[in-house]
Amino acid sequence: MKTKILILLSALVLAAMPAVAQQKYACVNTDYVLRSIPDYSNAQKRIDKYVEDWTAELVEKQAEVETLRSEYEQESYLLPENLKKRRQEEIKAKEQEVRALQQQRFGPGGDLDKKRAELLKPVQDRVWAAIERIAQEKNYGFVFDRAGSPAVLYANKKFDISDDVLESLGYKPGASAAPPEADNGKKKPTNPEMRQRDNDRKSVNTKGRELRK
Repeated sequence: MKTKILILLSALVLAAMPAVAQQKYACVNTDYVLRSIPDYSNAQKRIDKYVEDWTAELVEKQAEVETLRSEYEQESYLLPENLKKRRQEEIKAKEQEVRALQQQRFGPGGDLDKKRAELLKPVQDRVWAAIERIAQEKNYGFVFDRAGSPAVLYANKKFDISDDVLESLGYKPGASAAPPEADNGKKKPTNPEMRQRDNDRKSVNTKGRELRK
């Protein structure tokens, strides 16, 4: 029985091979495409400004907590127990306020995520739609992303449709950014927010790895 199943599976694979061989493939560098779109760069600058302002706000709030704690430590030996407890509760409430604000600004589903969805996602959706449109027009079975995807070990440049995507969106290829090859050897950002910004540029990967006919 197992032998018959194996023979049947082998026959199905062999029958499918010609269809697979006829599939057309292409690749796109979504990082290069997004960096070449002024709307995306402007949106990212706005988000960076929000991050800067919110970080300064948190630093100020945390400084208030440290001031309260320092004053309490200097005066606690003079305070009666009821005042000690009141001051401790005040410090605890301020600490909770800082944690809540940090969660509101930078936590999952917080203000930063909302701003990314508001400002970046529309541009990413336009890029995705352009990739899908070109793939359907040119009958590509799959479109792979060259933007750091470990699944793409080699891609011939003649199959790179990045410039086609930009042109379809109304932008001149290479006008707003250097080609991705110019980034070789550059140190990647280590700041968590900058790393997240790079991930945003590549979030279109979640849709654009494979396109069906």
